[in-house]
Amino acid sequence: MQFKTLAFLSILSILFFTGCDSKNENKDRTEVKENKTNEKIITLKTTDNKNLNITIKDEKIIFKDYPNKIVLLNFFATWCAPCKAEVPNLVSLQNTFKNDFAVVSVLLEQNKKNEEIIEFMNKYNINYQVTNSADNFIISDALGGIKSIPTMFMIDKSSNVFQKYVGIVPSEMMEMDIKKLLGK
Repeated sequence: MQFKTLAFLSILSILFFTGCDSKNENKDRTEVKENKTNEKIITLKTTDNKNLNITIKDEKIIFKDYPNKIVLLNFFATWCAPCKAEVPNLVSLQNTFKNDFAVVSVLLEQNKKNEEIIEFMNKYNINYQVTNSADNFIISDALGGIKSIPTMFMIDKSSNVFQKYVGIVPSEMMEMDIKKLLGK
């Protein structure tokens, strides 16, 4: 009997920590701009109608709007329970490291109105940029496709992917990685 309980709890914890399946697909995606140097230029629109310019080149993810900052690129959906559970950690990290660090959340849902996302942001006290555009799916594809959410990429100040996280990640782990990148 104890074995069944232990097995059940193990399976339940594995399912909880892996995240949600990203099933949304956008059939009407805009084409990504790609030039002769194999450089992909993607512009994401934030909920406050700002453009975030991202270039993917030679395995680097360059955020032109966040020079000399560590960027946590967070793929999420508003219906995803692990994504919601992770929001307080991201808010805390944004507050703690605001001078050297930025969270950019990429919504992987179709036909979501900005008003709905802003309501979600207010409910969870989100203090970082959230993008909502068809190009969100383009950046997902450019990074090899996002299979489950939340998925996050920690990008260092030199635009290299330092770490990829899938599922819920303890804030202490991300904080250690940020401090390591900052040399603290």
